Amino acid sequence: IGGGGAGCTAALTAREQGATVLLATKLRVGDSNTVMAEGGVQAAIQPEDSPIRHYLDTMRGGHFKNDPQLLKVLVEEGPPAIKWLLDLGVLFDRDETGLNLKVRSGGATSSPRLLTCRDYTGLEIMRVLKDALINEDIQILEYAPTVELFSDPQGFCTGAVLKNFDTNQFIVVAGK
Repeated sequence: IGGGGAGCTAALTAREQGATVLLATKLRVGDSNTVMAEGGVQAAIQPEDSPIRHYLDTMRGGHFKNDPQLLKVLVEEGPPAIKWLLDLGVLFDRDETGLNLKVRSGGATSSPRLLTCRDYTGLEIMRVLKDALINEDIQILEYAPTVELFSDPQGFCTGAVLKNFDTNQFIVVAGK
């Protein structure tokens, strides 16, 4: 559910794992907040940096109000996520040699780890994710927002009700 960066990434990851995927989005794929992310994305990819340093910088920057477990996952999965995006074709800025990724300092960080695509990082990421969706066997249903989620007695999501704006009909989708 969702046609932004997170929804597209979830759809592609599920497809890579062999799932049959339907991506439903309330607007068009890519009409999301992701495309407005201009400042870049941070990940500890430099040899002198580490997820631990990234974690500590982010905890300080968040005045220690961050969710520690969530932050741990985000900083640990950041470098592999950047590699995945690079493998998909995201054109992050390179240094003057054109060989190495260009990293800049972000606000109050102890090490440069900000990756950019000029000033349209989110737009570039969505361009590549959308191309990847098209090249995979993923069914896309645009203009069909989710209006209800179904869950089993244990609380696991088992499906959704979508409203197709084109036909004005409700669609029931089962999920595993």
